[in-house]
Amino acid sequence: MLNISSRLSLFLHSPLFFSPSTTFLSNTLRTASMSSSSSSPNEEESLNQVFKYHNQTKHSFNNYARGPHGLDWANQPNPFRRYIGSHLLPLQHLPLSSSTTPSPSYASLFVSPSTLQPLSLSTLSQLLYDSLSLSAWKTTGDSTWSLRVNPSSGNLHPTEAYVIAPAIGSVSDYPFVAHYAPKEHSLEVRSVIGGEGLFGLLPKGAFLVGLSSIFWREAWKYGERAFRYCNHDVGHAIGAVVVAAAELGWDVKMLDGLGYSDLEKLMGLGGLGKFEIPSRPVKGKLPSIEFEHPDCVLVVFPHGSGSEFSLDYECLSSKISEVMEELEWKGKANSLSKEHVCWDIIYRTAEAMKKPLSIDSRFGIEPFQGSELISDGIYKGSLVRQIVRKRRSAVDMDGVHVMKKEIFYQILLHCLPSGSQGGKVKQGKQLAFPFRVLSWDSEVHAVLFVHRVEGLPNGLYFLVRNEDHFEDLKKATRSAFEWEKPEGCPDNLTLYRLSKGDCQQQSKRLSCHQDIASDSCFSLGMVARFDQALCDKNVWMYPRLFWETGILGQVLYLEAHAVGIAATGIGCYFDDAVHEVLGLKGSAFQILYHFTVGSPVLDKRIMSLPAYPGPTIDA
Repeated sequence: MLNISSRLSLFLHSPLFFSPSTTFLSNTLRTASMSSSSSSPNEEESLNQVFKYHNQTKHSFNNYARGPHGLDWANQPNPFRRYIGSHLLPLQHLPLSSSTTPSPSYASLFVSPSTLQPLSLSTLSQLLYDSLSLSAWKTTGDSTWSLRVNPSSGNLHPTEAYVIAPAIGSVSDYPFVAHYAPKEHSLEVRSVIGGEGLFGLLPKGAFLVGLSSIFWREAWKYGERAFRYCNHDVGHAIGAVVVAAAELGWDVKMLDGLGYSDLEKLMGLGGLGKFEIPSRPVKGKLPSIEFEHPDCVLVVFPHGSGSEFSLDYECLSSKISEVMEELEWKGKANSLSKEHVCWDIIYRTAEAMKKPLSIDSRFGIEPFQGSELISDGIYKGSLVRQIVRKRRSAVDMDGVHVMKKEIFYQILLHCLPSGSQGGKVKQGKQLAFPFRVLSWDSEVHAVLFVHRVEGLPNGLYFLVRNEDHFEDLKKATRSAFEWEKPEGCPDNLTLYRLSKGDCQQQSKRLSCHQDIASDSCFSLGMVARFDQALCDKNVWMYPRLFWETGILGQVLYLEAHAVGIAATGIGCYFDDAVHEVLGLKGSAFQILYHFTVGSPVLDKRIMSLPAYPGPTIDA
């Protein structure tokens, strides 16, 4: 039996650890990419850029990824994008007490679809109110800042959202494109679409939600590593939209066959002009750095209409060009900062991952697969709307609270992509809520550092989320690991114990020496199949791996709050130190996100204020 506390302590304290070189990873990638008959020189160059970025932005014990030496408060980006001159359409404020739509229980979302509600001003308002709006304001001393329903690294919120919808009563007599303004909980109508537009290709009652990223908002604080965090946030936003849609009986699917230019046209982006990427990091007045990078478009549609829903991406792309290129766009994007710093590698990497139209991509809606519920009492009847709007990121954990084993197992059951209801289910396909929004089989697993779970030995555990990767994971990790199912583990839960032992100090050191990773009930690292995912599915899989971690993180946030505790995403961790703990060599598997779940310590110096109406400041 491997005791991680003793065997790895020497490594974790060693000052001699260095990240592998960029050349090593690039050569690994080059070998893999050249083995594919479909590889082209441009594809190989793009893949090398991704590996260069990923390796260059790793943290290690001796060196953090490049970033600002201090925070330039005078140029902190405005967290609220506005389109000056566009028509502002106020949405309805629907607190739980006044909602006309009964909120389903949180646990029920994982079991079966909710009662279908029609698309209207009220339901569209609720979708955005429960996914992307402000959730509160916080104040202490001279500082005041806003919080949102969807979490964000450093509360910087690089993610913007757009609604592309058919005519909706009391909203618009025509199909329209609008930017969502969370501070006002309003839609900024940027253009009206004549005729039926795109919506003849979609089921009745369907509409689109587009997500984009302003890299500068994260780069202001985090420098080169910001591209990772922006994509975590995209995943959290996707998860938030899926949860809010499910309350209303709506399903959500990513239109992942569309290309970058299709997304840009749908959201009306590109108005800031082409951003010229410098050859090195530079500081100055660079207003074009505030452009929005289109990430993805989600189709939201009534649950159960999937059988009548098929899409030809080439036809859809052609329709987008036909309809959207002729539109007149209203409003000018506001300025976010006076001066900027351009971390050039972020923009080179984003450029390398501009996805083309995938003509051969298959769009399909798989049947809903439910997840196992161990006990009705675990969530104490919590309602979905209560959970999503009270979600907060914990700042500290108490280091005392002990989680019941059945709660631990239940949380992990809801982290499985294929569900676990109705007999043995092989994990891999994304069929369960909320992961069914994604179009690819799961590529992300979780290594867990268990600290305080009643009846479960402390130690290192592994949640396998795609069983096709199981043998590769066993071969890639330390030979001394046990790979044994823990006592009382549900049959459908693909959880394995790797090693017993106290791993609190290891988890703390691996998460950039942060107590919050060791003072929780458990913390975890999300491990993605990396080389093969990029080589099999192409370079644009890189941000999608982070999106999958963000959706998984969103589940962990909501699960924690639903059982009365809290969680926090941790973007700062020592990448290759985690790989060493697991025994991983090369880049076949890579750590992409850390998380921690436990009982929070509240800072009583900070006062909470209602989300609406809030202060007039942009913060």
